[in-house]
Amino acid sequence: MAFLSKGHTPGQGIYSKNLDLCIQYILGSQQSNGLLNKGRSGNGVMYAHNISTLFLSECSGMVDPQTQDKLDQVLSRATRLILSSQAVKKPKQHQGGWRYKPDSRDSDLSCSGWALMALRSAKLNGAPVPDAAIKSSIEYVLRNNDKKSGGFGYSGPSGSNTLTGCGLLCLELSGYHGTELTYRAGDFILQSHQKIIGSGHEIYANYYNAQAMFQLGGKYWEKYAAWMYPHYISTQAANGSWPAKISPIYGTSMIVLSFSVPYRQLPIYQRDETIDEDS
Repeated sequence: MAFLSKGHTPGQGIYSKNLDLCIQYILGSQQSNGLLNKGRSGNGVMYAHNISTLFLSECSGMVDPQTQDKLDQVLSRATRLILSSQAVKKPKQHQGGWRYKPDSRDSDLSCSGWALMALRSAKLNGAPVPDAAIKSSIEYVLRNNDKKSGGFGYSGPSGSNTLTGCGLLCLELSGYHGTELTYRAGDFILQSHQKIIGSGHEIYANYYNAQAMFQLGGKYWEKYAAWMYPHYISTQAANGSWPAKISPIYGTSMIVLSFSVPYRQLPIYQRDETIDEDS
């Protein structure tokens, strides 16, 4: 996704081989139940699945016909798994969301954000994603909103410096653009974003903040960008990477995705062209 975000595409250009290898690796990773996570276990399986599904969906239409046929089959099964995972019977406060495994009976906003993005991307590509599934996921996101502060919490309405950007992005891309709710979330980020520095999820929080504040536009993106670019450019290592708790590859990919927001190359993150860009 980092390659795609700067306009590099499969099949042509200097990074085409890298993208082709990524695509083939993910296409070959699908298990019989549709899960894109071959041979893996533990708490990260739905994260990997959701992000991989989103990546494949964003690549759809960019690949050769033979690869597209395979991609369509894999993507269809992957999307159905996300929908079936959402439909698992859960307590009311967790309904509509996702968590670590396909059969999880609880939800968290972090994993749910990736799942919702994957479903929206698939739907934009013509996949039969029911409107009810999107609606249910947004209702889950809203249950994690602290109406007083404007922030969003991990698994309840307690404003989080890490996940408010995730909640804001989900709403901005799902019909809530420019509402009082999203402006409050934007204000929360402007007031607290520097608190992410040094936290275990700093790179992750910045990624979602950047995507969300760009969608909100105006002073929100202007002020966040004025802080983000100089701050993170100054932390780049000599070899071009950015450090992160998980790995420098993860950290670098997430920073590239954050920096490349204005290029608008990824269809899922396209912004309403009516937003004022004078700033």
